[in-house]
Amino acid sequence: MTSAGLAPIPDFTVAHLSDTHFLADAARWGGVIDTDAQVVSALRQLERSGRRPDAIVVTGDLTDLGEPDAYARLRALVEPVAAELGAQVVWVMGNHDEREVYSRELFDLDLAGPAEDHPQDRVYDVGGLRIVAFDSTVPGYHHGDISPRQLEWLAGVLADPAPHGTLLALHHPPLATPLELMNILQLQHQAELARVVEGTDVRAILAGHFHYSTFGLFAGVPVSVASATCTTMDLGAPRDELRQIDALRSFSLVHVYPDGITHSTVPVDEYAPLGGFDADVLARLEAMPPDEQLEAFSRKRPSPEAD
Repeated sequence: MTSAGLAPIPDFTVAHLSDTHFLADAARWGGVIDTDAQVVSALRQLERSGRRPDAIVVTGDLTDLGEPDAYARLRALVEPVAAELGAQVVWVMGNHDEREVYSRELFDLDLAGPAEDHPQDRVYDVGGLRIVAFDSTVPGYHHGDISPRQLEWLAGVLADPAPHGTLLALHHPPLATPLELMNILQLQHQAELARVVEGTDVRAILAGHFHYSTFGLFAGVPVSVASATCTTMDLGAPRDELRQIDALRSFSLVHVYPDGITHSTVPVDEYAPLGGFDADVLARLEAMPPDEQLEAFSRKRPSPEAD
């Protein structure tokens, strides 16, 4: 919709999901959560919105135990929807994923040597918007880290700016969290990563891992953490507890404009609409010139009590 002085349409739209935690044979996470159903619900919300994302980025913990069947089922749900929407799928490693199985099941590549020697770092060109899938995992551990070799590789990638800039996607956010126990599992060597990112064309950093939506700055770059489609961390729990809840799941929509980026949270769970404006009203507004739009939609109307 065209409005006075505002960019009407983003250059790119990215759907950012995270922490799907699929198990083999459609087993329920924790014996309770139907992870498949939650991803289906997220994709249904995306389809219902009518938006056609340029990419769907899933920032890690795709599976809970790194099982082949879990990756296969996730692909079978996400990739057909992405193809229908015309979106490129960007997979990112998480600490619950296993590099050997991840590489084989998602990219048909067998690792030639130990997993430690094969971080799953990849570069995607989405119509001139560069998305870097950066592997922050440590084989055998749940905390995050980045090797000097990876930092050298990333510096080489970022040495040449992309036409529309870069989104850096990794699992472990380079941010602190009020969940104190989660800080033990944070990303290490953040200062070294900051030196590589600062001053480059990285326009935003996408991450997961925390199981709740949050935002911050790192090396002057906005960081957006997408909540999990599996479970949500309870930020209201006592500070000495780490508790997950079966509610408040969401994913993010990233809109990339020429001079900025927005990150919006979209609920995964079903909800009841409570009113709004239908397509006919919006169509009438869209047909108006910008000054009439402001007059019709922005002007306050006197309340009945004012008479």
